[in-house]
Amino acid sequence: MRRFHHPAVPIVLMILLLDSIGFGIVLPVLPGLIVHLGHVSLTEATRIAGYMLVAYAAAQFFAGPILGNLGDKFGRRPILLFCVIGFGIDYLLMAAAPTLAWLFVGRIIAGIAGATYGPANAVLADVTPPEKRGATFGLMGAAFGLGFILGPALGGLLAGFGTRTPFIVAAALAGVNAIWIALRLPETLSQEKRRKFRWREANIIGTFKPLFNAGGATPLLVAALLWQLGHFVYPATWAFWAELAHGWTAAQVGWSLAAAGLAMAVVQAGLTGKIIARVGEAKAALIGMTVGGLSFLAYVFAEQNWTIYTIIFLSALQGLVWPSLNALLSRMTDASHQGALQGGMASIASIASIIGPLAMTQALAFGAERGQPGGAFLLAFTLVLIALLTVVFGVVRKIQGAPEPA
Repeated sequence: MRRFHHPAVPIVLMILLLDSIGFGIVLPVLPGLIVHLGHVSLTEATRIAGYMLVAYAAAQFFAGPILGNLGDKFGRRPILLFCVIGFGIDYLLMAAAPTLAWLFVGRIIAGIAGATYGPANAVLADVTPPEKRGATFGLMGAAFGLGFILGPALGGLLAGFGTRTPFIVAAALAGVNAIWIALRLPETLSQEKRRKFRWREANIIGTFKPLFNAGGATPLLVAALLWQLGHFVYPATWAFWAELAHGWTAAQVGWSLAAAGLAMAVVQAGLTGKIIARVGEAKAALIGMTVGGLSFLAYVFAEQNWTIYTIIFLSALQGLVWPSLNALLSRMTDASHQGALQGGMASIASIASIIGPLAMTQALAFGAERGQPGGAFLLAFTLVLIALLTVVFGVVRKIQGAPEPA
């Protein structure tokens, strides 16, 4: 029996795999590149990395809803192609950047491209029945996790050839992705389901307008925002925290991220769909948030390398959160607005990306200057705890009685 019921599903998963490999390759060497180009200390490089992530997020905040609505008008395929090409340009700029300013230019271009996850989510929503979307979105997490096994490990190895090498390889992977989309990905949005592009809907308020009238949607959006805020402790601070707190090299950072990717891939490929099917999306989100919050707290007190790796593997169930939240919101949205939904979800992530990196990098730098770099994880724990309470009191009771989209 075939695992996938539409040819677009495995193609999109492969696109995300290649994209996450490209993203993961550059993480181990980013601290060293910022220190080299900026002639700054590692603590100051942490703050600069936060500003860089904010530049990316601010561009994506405005571009995300526009791309989502354009996808509802022109189809998913051209938008995905545009996103991948944008990331390739970003990696090339970062590989050749002579100053920190060029790194910021590259990040802004990548933000405008909007990443591949919004339009990829829309493709899967197009071809997957509502009751199976949680499991399918979980497969996206598994593809991302597998990319994080290969990407950071490869990045750590490539670091031996110079801090620029991983960016060149990432650009090449983006090129392969663009060719893959152009040749193999079928269009999944039929002509009769397309709608006109309206500027009043191409912003975060317009994108989520249908959801604000659905039962339980507003607290769910708040919970999604808080979760993303807390979860940004990983991309914003992990490589810097590992070196500041434990003296890890780029290779050690790469292997730790590879371990996290392995744990994520195993859980999301083998358990996410089963858990969501057994307990439902809302309870699955609660399980993931509980595990994620406790993991953040554990990192504050972790001292030995074996302890960190233990937390990494035990925390993998936090991968339940995003596919569960995405599936819940997808159920509330009709077929013609799935692209707008995913654009809006990208904007929710972008709001977190604007606030989160600043908060997390500042917390890390502030604590590191005082001999305690665990402050960023403590802040993440607090945000996730609030998100958990929001789901418990604002979503669980309402979402079960919410009507299906017409």
